Amino acid sequence: MEAIDKAGRTGRAASEKKAKDVVVLELSGLTDITDFFVLASGASERHVKTIAGAVEHDMKEKGVTPSSMEGYDEGRWVIIDYGDVVVHVFLESLREIYDLESLWIEARKHPVE
Repeated sequence: MEAIDKAGRTGRAASEKKAKDVVVLELSGLTDITDFFVLASGASERHVKTIAGAVEHDMKEKGVTPSSMEGYDEGRWVIIDYGDVVVHVFLESLREIYDLESLWIEARKHPVE
């Protein structure tokens, strides 16, 4: 699966669980870390876990498993690493604090359909 397709699919999976402010940032050419960040917010720790679980489940159905997933037990900031796509699911308050959109302001934004 192409990175842009993974990014879109993970973004849609998050949106289907009513994630707030889902954004896909294209980081190609800006960093070697990954090609895309998918950012999403949840209203509570339970909501964050629900969103992250849905993303992981949806991708697993397509035969794509993450190389790592961190923060799920706490439910405050979950990071799911698919190599070329890294999904960040935040509590709304933490997303504001870390403000990855501003940190990567030069990244191209892709709509989540």
